[in-house]
Amino acid sequence: MNYFTNEKHYNTLNHYYRHRFQSKIMKIALNGDFSCPNRDGVFSSKGCIFCSESGSGDFAGQKEDSLRKQFDDILAMMKKKWDNAKYIAYFQANSNTYGPIEKLKNLYNEALSLDDNIVGLNIGTRADCFSPKIFDLLEELNQKTYLTIELGLQSSHLKTLELINRGHDILTFTKTVKELRKRKIDVVVHIINGLPGEDESMMLKTIDYLNQLDIQGIKIHMLYVLKNTALEDYYKKQPFHILTLEEYVDITVKQLKNLREDIIVHRITGDPPKDLLVEPLWTLKKFVVSNEIDKVMRKNKDYQGDSYHE
Repeated sequence: MNYFTNEKHYNTLNHYYRHRFQSKIMKIALNGDFSCPNRDGVFSSKGCIFCSESGSGDFAGQKEDSLRKQFDDILAMMKKKWDNAKYIAYFQANSNTYGPIEKLKNLYNEALSLDDNIVGLNIGTRADCFSPKIFDLLEELNQKTYLTIELGLQSSHLKTLELINRGHDILTFTKTVKELRKRKIDVVVHIINGLPGEDESMMLKTIDYLNQLDIQGIKIHMLYVLKNTALEDYYKKQPFHILTLEEYVDITVKQLKNLREDIIVHRITGDPPKDLLVEPLWTLKKFVVSNEIDKVMRKNKDYQGDSYHE
């Protein structure tokens, strides 16, 4: 089943949620005060070169606050826009399966108990932050709520993964996806367009790789350079081509056309913090970006999956 509309020629998350839950769904981004093995010295102390100090959780709650306070504060702001909705608790910052099993269990269960209208749990993490006990815990959670694991891949190319200091290879990623799917846990994968050294064909090959995996969703982001990151230093020393808005739109449309029709598209652009953004400035206008993608697809009568071949 697809969730295309006259306006959106791909499976949007909003329409998928409305079909599944018969309601508007709001994600409440929580901070469980997790770290990352790619930053705390276990694998590396440098982290991925694009990652900010917040661990890619720039819009999550404050780690100093309790989950209850984070949830209430964010919900108060969101209710000004959507007063009648259900919620998904979203552990976003850093690697949210990286910790003692008891900490994970307590935090996940606490998040689910924050409100009667919480219908699910999203957990953002890395493919190398799992153990048999963690898989078992997630399987238990999946039996009592709508659980989604979000895995950062960024690129399917080893050369790129090494350049961005990702810290794991494709085999690790593939194995983790398979282990999650054995337990019928939904998997959403993050990729980044415009990484240094990648051309259009490489970005499309990342989609080809994902099409071969049993994944349920994708988030497509544009690379942006943030202040106080290793990427900023790299960009200053070795300037690389930053995709223009037109180039990003063209590549993303081709990716959507090549994407398996059943995969839900959670995002088609990133959301950089304005005070930290160096380049490209056009990413601040996320609605312009998504509207341009929609306009091109409508004009050319393009749909998700048009160019997909098994």
